[in-house]
Parts: sequence; structure tokens; C-alpha cells
Amino acid sequence: MEPTPTRARRIPVNVRDVVVQDPFWGPRQELLRTRTLAAQYDQLVATGRLGALALTWTPGSEEPTPHPFWESDIAKWLEAASYVLGTHPDAALEAKVDGVIAALAGAQGEDGYLNVYFTVVAPGQRFTDLRDAHELYSAGHLIEAGVAHHEATGRTTLLVVVTRLADLLCREFGPGGAHHGGYCGHEEVELALVRLYRVTGERRYLDLALTFVDARGTQPHYFELEHGRRGTPGFFGEHFPQREQRRREFEEYNQSHLPVREQTEVVGHAVRAMYLYSAMADLAAETGDDGLRAACERLWTHLTTRRMYVTGGIGDSRHNEGFTRDHALPNETAYAETCASIGLVFWASRMAGLTGRATYVDVLDRALHNGVIAGVSADGQRFFYENPLASDGTVERADWFDCACCPPNLARLEASLGSYIYATSPDAVAVDLYIGSTLTADVAGARIRLRQETAGPGADRVVLRVAAAAPATWSLLLRAPSWARSVSVGVNGGPPDGVAPVGADGYVRLRREWADGDTVEIRFEVDVRRVHASTLVAADAGRVALTHGPFVYCLEGIDLDVPAHAVVLGESTPQPRATPSGVVPDLAGPAWGETRGRADLDALYFTERAPRTEIAVTAVPYHSWNNRGRSTMAVWLREA
Repeated sequence: MEPTPTRARRIPVNVRDVVVQDPFWGPRQELLRTRTLAAQYDQLVATGRLGALALTWTPGSEEPTPHPFWESDIAKWLEAASYVLGTHPDAALEAKVDGVIAALAGAQGEDGYLNVYFTVVAPGQRFTDLRDAHELYSAGHLIEAGVAHHEATGRTTLLVVVTRLADLLCREFGPGGAHHGGYCGHEEVELALVRLYRVTGERRYLDLALTFVDARGTQPHYFELEHGRRGTPGFFGEHFPQREQRRREFEEYNQSHLPVREQTEVVGHAVRAMYLYSAMADLAAETGDDGLRAACERLWTHLTTRRMYVTGGIGDSRHNEGFTRDHALPNETAYAETCASIGLVFWASRMAGLTGRATYVDVLDRALHNGVIAGVSADGQRFFYENPLASDGTVERADWFDCACCPPNLARLEASLGSYIYATSPDAVAVDLYIGSTLTADVAGARIRLRQETAGPGADRVVLRVAAAAPATWSLLLRAPSWARSVSVGVNGGPPDGVAPVGADGYVRLRREWADGDTVEIRFEVDVRRVHASTLVAADAGRVALTHGPFVYCLEGIDLDVPAHAVVLGESTPQPRATPSGVVPDLAGPAWGETRGRADLDALYFTERAPRTEIAVTAVPYHSWNNRGRSTMAVWLREA
């Protein structure tokens, strides 16, 4: 099977072609390999997810009742483990992976079907509740895991399983199929099918992805027809008794309120939206569909200018795990699901590849280093589902969740980090993220190795070293990140010479004949910034957020004598201060603290402003909060 060339302007590199050697990310990936994957595997065992694949559950059994979504958790863990095996061979991990693949193969039906719930709990009901039961969503994650395992290890044991499943979907949902016109209530299978097409070259998978996307939101509405045929409320029916009275809202919830090319606002469940838009961008790249591309660009603008947190978190409301209205960005009740920020990274990467524009990577960078990695604790074993931007001191991470989508999703993103650092085209290499690493790639007919050396994300200096068997002419594209006020570049020992010209695409372009031993030094002007929100964001009126490099900062009560919300910044802006790790600095400086002492316990309201006392504050990277115990926390700080 030969991979099919993509029409995207630039494509991410294979995970196995990048080795991360970054002082910030290197230890995180080591923690993932040595602790997080093992802890998550143990949870898959303890909760019955892996055991269910034996298909031994029967009504009245003491075993946990299988859930329709369980395969998706297994698949994401498999995907993360596969990426790790691609760059760090590990016999024990490989044995676990092989065991899980064997269990999946054993649970697969003769026709290719694979979902334990609809095999043993609700036999005969498969594909009857696409709106609620996440059947195709789980299938999509299995397909992604099969592609990842093949790309990372070169093996086909899981790929064979998932292609049988995908072929069943083509028969059932393709033209003439029993369920043609249907699509999943939780998008995911669409982007998975594009990935499978790219690795196999089989056009039917791309066609089915486009069929699913084109059917969404058309009339007559498939979910209404499905409900009529089924005659039952559906898997989530009892949770949403008001669905018929609020039909438009619930259609927006799964982005089926309009055909996708007509959608203008980012609505509904945030993770579902991100997966849909990722598939739309993939399809636009593969087919040259201008309608899909225009819709993606329109939706992107709406999200990033109306409904995105400064941390790259998205989705302001718990009640729909998603969006409500423009500029509604509460802090303490922010939902900002970890999976949603991960989905934003997926979509941003695809939009950067489709358009070649660095602005999308700027958002990816912000989401990755804040909204995403805040989702895991410093020891790699506790997780946030929600990521608020303020806390009263009651919030903390959990070991696992009944709906466990976030922990393995975070694992697969961190394990695949290398594919986001660089992107390539036939005669160019783009450096999108400044993360210490080594890339091996074929460019302009030459095999090259590009080593990136840096003190960590947001550092003011990066060195790139080229190793090549023979000289070749190609372009090196260096992203000018939005967190740097200017970029300077020097080649082969020459000092960075003035501010480098940045193209309209947001990159500094160096085109020359590159030879073995060539070096590039990049200098960034990086400072602490006070970020102000739009005056339409009520929650942030009169407040500022602090950023340095791609990192957003917050205050934690554990460092203060007053609650974090009682701090007021004056004219002096906290400045970087070295930390024990020496990688990402804290910010330290003077501020004001408001407190009445015991008077605050004896009354609620006063006619005088609370006394202000000058205090020293330490702001820590948002991703690191809640690692020292419970305390108050605030990203947006009052400004005197």
C-alpha cells in the first residue's frame, strides 16, 4: 500500500522521524513513557474496559456493564503507546500493545464490526442510535490507532483490524448501504477515514469521510428519521427530556443544525466541533474543495475572535460541554475541557498545512502550552477534565473519570508532539514550534537531519544545525511567533543581523543551497506582556493576564497571604525569575493585596474600600497550577 500524496501545502512529519530532546518537553515525554502510560493501562484494566473485549459479559453478570464509548479510550491509549514505540523501543510496552491488539481482533465480528456494547449488551441495535451512542466515534478512534500503530512501527496487525471495520462502514454508509445518509452525533470518524486513506491509498475511505461531512445538517434531518424508526429515546434520551422542545439547540449541540458549508458560528459541544472542523480541513486539502476551506476559515475567525480563552481553552459551559454565546468567557466556571484544547491543536495544525499561514500555529502554540498540558499533573498520573481560569480553592485533578476521554487523549497528543514541531513540502522545511529536537526528512531529493537546540519554549535563542550527505537547495521557514516582538536570524556563525523580514505568511524564509554543517541562529525579543480582553468580555473587565513566550501565567493562593482574586497589579509588571528547573521562569514582583483581616469574617459589605498592602507576588505558568495542593487561583488579575 502506497501513501497518497496530499494536496495540502505542507504536511506534518511522521512521529518516528522526530526525536524530542527539549529541556521542557523531554522530561514530560519521559514521564509519559515511564509512568503515565502504565497508570492509564492499569485504569483500563481496573475499570473493565480491556476485560470487556473477551465478550463474556451477560445480563446479571458481576462484570462491569460495557459502555458504547469504551473502545475509544482503549484506542487512544494504543495510539499514544504506538507513537512511543516509534521512537523508544520498549519490550514491555510492546507486549501490552500486542495483547490489546489481539483482544480487539478477538472481539471483532466476522463482518468487521467492533463494539463490545452492541455485541453483548444491545445485540441487534447497532447503527440504530447514531445521534447518541458514539458508535462511529469509537470506530474512528480505533481507525486512528490502527494508522498510528502502522506509521510508528511499520506493522499491520492493528491496521488489518481497522481496515476491516472501515470496509464495513463503507458498505453500510456508502451509496446503496442500509444506513446511507447517516452520520455520527459525535464527529471523529471523518478525520480518521482521511488518515486511513492517506496511509492506504484507498479512495473509498476518503469518499466516505466526505459523505459523512456532506450529509450533516441536511434535510430531512437524519436524526429525526432515525428516532422515528427506532421508537425509543436513544442512549441519552432520559438525560435530555427537553430535546424536542429545544430542537435547534440540540442540533447545534452536534453541529447538525445546518449543512457544514453554510455554518458561520462555532456552536455546540466543543470537542465535536473541533473534530468536525479538522475533518473539513483535511478534506479541503485532499480535494481542493473551496467551500469547505471557506467554511473552515470563517469558523476559525469566529472562534478565535469571539469564543476562545486566553489559555487556548474553548467551551465556556458545563451544561453542553461547549459554547453558549459570543464573549461569554467566565473564569471560575469555565469548562475548557482538555479534549477541546487538544481538538483545537488538531484543527490548527490542519489549517496551517492547508493555508501555509503561521497564524494558526500561534493558536496551536498557545493551546498546547496552556489549555492542553494543564490537563495532567506534574507526576503524570492525575488529570483535569475541566480547566477553569480561576478557582476558589476547591478544584483539583482526579486519577481517572467515568467518561475517561481526556487522559488518553492527552497522552496521544504528547506522544505525537514531534509531528507538530515541523512540517514539510517537497522543497521546504517549516519550523513551527521551537522545541529542542532532531528531524530526519527527505527534502529536495536529499536526506537531511535538522537539529534544533533551545533552552525551552519561549527562549530567546534557538540554534538549528543541518546535517546532509550532499548539498541541496531548499527553503527553511522559521515561524515568527506572535509572542516575540521581533525575530533576528544569522547563518553560519554570522551574528543575527537586524530584524529579519517576515513574510505575509508569518515565516522568515531562508532559501539557499544547504550543506552539511550549516547553522542558523535565531534570536527572539521576548518580554512579559499584559494582555487585555475585549471590553465585551464582562468577566475580564478591569483585569489583565500575564504572558511570557507561549505561556500564560496565574497566581496561586499558596504563594500569597491573600486569596488570588484579592491581588491588584500596580504599574510594575512581574518579571521572569529563575526556577529550580531553570526551564520556564516564574514571574515575580510587587503588587497590592486587599484584606480586612477578621472583619471579612464578620460582615459581607462595607462602605470603605478594603485596605491595600504592598506584597510580593509570584506568578506561575498556568499549566503548572494545582501541583502543590489546593488553593485559590486566578489568571485574570485586577489592575490598579
